[in-house]
Amino acid sequence: MPSTVVDQECWMMYFDGSLMKKGARVGLVFVSPHGVRMRYAICIHFSVSNNVAKYEALVNGLRIAIELGIRWLDVRGNSQLVIDQVMKESSFHHAKMAAYCLEVQQLEDKFDGLELNHIPRWLNKVADTLAKMASSQELVPIGIFASNLHKPLV
Repeated sequence: MPSTVVDQECWMMYFDGSLMKKGARVGLVFVSPHGVRMRYAICIHFSVSNNVAKYEALVNGLRIAIELGIRWLDVRGNSQLVIDQVMKESSFHHAKMAAYCLEVQQLEDKFDGLELNHIPRWLNKVADTLAKMASSQELVPIGIFASNLHKPLV
């Protein structure tokens, strides 16, 4: 099948959020249609569960994509629960999860095309590494955008 203009404009985003002893973190990797990578490490400074950290990663990533002017986005993450809930294939046991899912659905309207795909953990290593990096007290390497999140997005 020949490549279309849409294929050439589509960005990819890998996301991961994790809860560790030192706190919660988010890792995001954007890949442009030309293969350029942008990496983000975000440290969360409020109490969250592991699933909320993953939702924070997804929502942060979508908001960054909107700020960057990305219109077509292929989102990939290893959280089966989050992706199933957003794709309406799983129910909610907590109101907070439903609120995050609603936020994702509202952000979805800002894109011309948005696709969410579950991938195995081993294919999401870069986002996972960035999430863990955000927790360390070490300096973040050059070329990685680092920030702090002090309150929930939802």
